[in-house]
Amino acid sequence: MSELINNREQGIHHKSERQEMLKEIIKELHAGKPVDEVKAKFEEAVGDVTVAEISQLEQSLMEEGIPVEEVQRLCSVHTAIFKGSIEEIHRSDKPEDQPGHPIHTWKMENKELDLLVNFKLQLHVERFDKEDSDENRFKLIEDLNLLWDVDKHYSRKENLLFPYLEKYGIFGPTKVMWGVDDCIRMAIKEAKRKLTNYEGQKEEVLKDLQFVIKEVSEMIFKEENILFPMALQKLTEDEWLKIARESDEIGYCLTAPTTEWKPVRHPLPIEKEKEDIQPEDGYVRFETGILSVKQIETILNHLPVDITFIDENDVVRYFSHGKERIFARTKAVIGRTVQNCHPPQSVHVVEQLLAEFKSGKKDVEDFWIPVKDKFVYIRYFAVRDKDGKYMGTLEFTQNVSGIRALEGQKRILS
Repeated sequence: MSELINNREQGIHHKSERQEMLKEIIKELHAGKPVDEVKAKFEEAVGDVTVAEISQLEQSLMEEGIPVEEVQRLCSVHTAIFKGSIEEIHRSDKPEDQPGHPIHTWKMENKELDLLVNFKLQLHVERFDKEDSDENRFKLIEDLNLLWDVDKHYSRKENLLFPYLEKYGIFGPTKVMWGVDDCIRMAIKEAKRKLTNYEGQKEEVLKDLQFVIKEVSEMIFKEENILFPMALQKLTEDEWLKIARESDEIGYCLTAPTTEWKPVRHPLPIEKEKEDIQPEDGYVRFETGILSVKQIETILNHLPVDITFIDENDVVRYFSHGKERIFARTKAVIGRTVQNCHPPQSVHVVEQLLAEFKSGKKDVEDFWIPVKDKFVYIRYFAVRDKDGKYMGTLEFTQNVSGIRALEGQKRILS
């Protein structure tokens, strides 16, 4: 064990004493000692070590010749003991690492699932293998009852995350994963049924339980190494916020977020004004006339185009909301940086365009794309004051299908 751990004044001053205590804990696990007692003893053995020290401890145990799978058992124990502290030590500015974000919640549940199947359930399977007594059988049924909570973990994934991935054209992985989720659900039910109506078919039960442990563990790996990174590349901050807000309706697995995830917002300039000012009050004097705020907003909403404006700091400040918007907008985007309103894989295009506008290299950029029965013309304009100073960017979106189809002429007199 590391010198750093040995130097701590925890009542155990020598490397050999700690090592022997940890070895004793491993033996007690195999002997069937209750998990809670083992956890308490583990905490007494290692004291208030940090995450870095725990890693050194594990490495040292392996160097001492303790099998990797036994070290993994200890890893599961200290995960339970230090639950929460690891997040404090590794606090991140990434939204997905913040409490309440859907990815953070799924990963938090995965930690609990990993602890349940690879530590608690696995231990009870080994005991049942040695002796298929009623006591050991009831322990397994209890574990499976807890494990059924995974249905909510999978349901949130299937009903909240998968629809967004499919919107981005990702169908295969979602269908395959949903199928595996259903296999896991059926396997849990079948194992519980056989244990509840046990007639001595121990080998069948053990086979079912090992399948459950293997598949749940592999699904954790697939989610965290394939599904979640892929989703983070596709979904916008708005979409993650919707998933977070709708998650309560389905529920959580073994644990739940302790706080609501709130993305960082940029305050609107009007928020600095007096609170009793109503949005529709007042008039605006232009060089060519005077309009009320209500008139201005109504006029903008009657334009046959969609308008969005972001300021010099790339923050969305306004969008028109006519009767038939081409691309949906929600008020949640107001106060967000425009980068957070686009999928991660297209952010670099947005960044390049804004950089060219800010530098003066470009004043306008046009795109045109077919969207279902529409042909959409998208124009971006750099907004500058009379001295040429960059003030923001105006997005101008129009369905030009009707314009493209025009032929001949139609005069006012006709």
